[in-house]
Amino acid sequence: MKKHVLFAVLLILTINTAVFAQNKNQNQMRTVASVDLKRYSGKWFEIARYPNKFQKKCVGNTTATYNLKSNSEFEVLNRCVTKNGTFSDAVGKGRVADEASSAKLEVRFAPGYLSFIPATWGDYWIIDLDANYQYAAVGDPKREYFWILSRKAEMDDATYQNILRRAEAKGFNPGKVVKTPQNIEVIKGAVIEKQ
Repeated sequence: MKKHVLFAVLLILTINTAVFAQNKNQNQMRTVASVDLKRYSGKWFEIARYPNKFQKKCVGNTTATYNLKSNSEFEVLNRCVTKNGTFSDAVGKGRVADEASSAKLEVRFAPGYLSFIPATWGDYWIIDLDANYQYAAVGDPKREYFWILSRKAEMDDATYQNILRRAEAKGFNPGKVVKTPQNIEVIKGAVIEKQ
């Protein structure tokens, strides 16, 4: 009798382990195979994103500029226009989390003296990248954050829709994505979206 109970317990544990491993593999997000950080450096225009708390004040003209400092570290300058017509800048640091591909990065905008705390670093995974480095899609493995970036302030709809389809196949929700206006003009402190 004890052998049957032991066998049943082992069978249940084996099945649970297999199901857990299968679910874990389904939830793993793939990045692009490799990224040349020198080519990735420079200015990117935010075309669209998931809404997030740290960009709440931004109304448009959002950009991210990456300045490579070494093979594995870079500086980040995020900039946008706010409701009151001023620019908001956030300067951060980035580092490579996966040297094999350079597609898994981490960024932090907290002060340097807090950099030893793992929670100050956020995942920045490049999940889609044009062969000529003209557009990119970035997310995190929990799929809480998502951005579509372009070297130009505008992106044609076919390219945009294809990026959304590929992101959806990786577990992102296209219904949550909002476009970022890149045609904001500030005139005497007033924010105007040009047509």
